[in-house]
Parts: sequence; structure tokens; C-alpha cells
Amino acid sequence: MSDDGIDGLPEEGFTLDVPRPGTGEKIVLLTGAGVSAESGLPTFRGPDGLWEGYRVEEVATPEAWVRDPALVRRFYNLRRRAIANAAPNPAHRAVARIQRDLGARLVTQNVDDLHERAGSPHVLHLHGLLTEARCECGPASISAIGYRDLTEEDRCTRGHFLRPNVVWFGEPVPLYAKACEWAAEADWMIVVGTSLTVYPAAALVHEAPSGCRIVLIDPFPSPSIAAQRGRIWVLPAAASVGLSALVRHWHLK
Repeated sequence: MSDDGIDGLPEEGFTLDVPRPGTGEKIVLLTGAGVSAESGLPTFRGPDGLWEGYRVEEVATPEAWVRDPALVRRFYNLRRRAIANAAPNPAHRAVARIQRDLGARLVTQNVDDLHERAGSPHVLHLHGLLTEARCECGPASISAIGYRDLTEEDRCTRGHFLRPNVVWFGEPVPLYAKACEWAAEADWMIVVGTSLTVYPAAALVHEAPSGCRIVLIDPFPSPSIAAQRGRIWVLPAAASVGLSALVRHWHLK
């Protein structure tokens, strides 16, 4: 019995017949906003297409930053404060356990640090990390800022504003090539907390070899996604329930 909250979750309401990965098999975990939503962090995009009441074009594009950096800065300062007040949930801790026991690689679409705080040894943040900032003129210089607010006083050595180190809509994804490399080597992919509708992250599943086994944990799985692969297990559950079921089923410590 562990003290990370995994074993205390209710038993899942579905049959689990996923074989445990063999020794030496490579595993890639892909996590999305649904994992952190269970810690109280919103998934941003609501049913009306708004991010926390804002249109994407107002707060999450390079053009938005040029047009109104104060608004963009304020939006992400609020998001960073929410992260500071959130805590990892059993899904984050289950991911860390799978990494620790099976050597899995972790790719996340999330810009929070809850995976790290749950004990994940290495996290590839596909869309950046809100506890970091970078110069507005390029991603070459990245600095840790923790949970403090960014202000107009925060500038690089050349006098340019510092902006959140996140990938905005319309920008290239610097770590996508590395994520594709991992996916291409995978024997297993575990996809949780993402609807597989945000590209290019959603395309990672298609970078996996044809023989790769895929576990999709989604409370409302799309039948079309399930039909795309030959060897896919769909667990119709929230992130914490599905991942904890997998951890128990595989007898991870």
C-alpha cells in the first residue's frame, strides 16, 4: 500500500486486460489537460471556444503579445498563480510511478509543473512551461521564474520584454522533433487527458510504429480514434481512475 493516493481510489468500472510491457520495451506517456484538470486547473478551452473568457487570438498568439502585452502578461500571471495553489493528483503520481518502475518517457501538452512535483524524473513539455520565461525575440534564452508574476520590468540583457515560455498558436513547437523521435521508437504509448485534437501533439500517435500498442484513457473516447489502430486498449475513465487501474493491474510498486 502506497501513500500517494493511487491505491485508495475506487475500483474501476471496466474490464482491464492490458498486458504488462515486457522488459526492455519502450514506453511513451502522452498527457494533456485532463490530467491537471483533476487538480483544479481549467482546461482553458470551454464549450464556447473561449479560454477563461478570452478568445485564443486575444491571449495566446504572437500577434496578441505585440498588440497588448499587458493583457497577455496578466492572463498568464493568473494561470501561474493557479498552478502555485494546485497540487499533484493521483494521476500525476501514477505517471511518476510508471516512469520509475518501467522507464517510461513522458511527453506532456501541459504547461504546469505538476508532473515534476509528483516525482516525474524527466518531462518533455511540448508546449513550454509557465514557471519559465524567455525573451520575446527568441527562445534561445530561457530562465526559471517560479510562480512570481511577470511585469514590464522583466527584460533580457538587451532590453526586450520577457514573455511566458509557452508555445502560442501559430508558433513552431521546438521539442516536437524530439517527441516524434521518442514516438517512433515506442513499443507502447499511453495517452491520457487529451482528446487528440490539438495538433501537432495529436499526430504523435501516428508517428508510432505499426506494432506499437496504445492505451487510451479517456472518459468520453471517440469511436473514430479507437478504430484508427489495430492494437489499442480504450479505458473509459478519468485520468486518475484509469491510470491507477493500470498501475494496480501491472503490480507496480
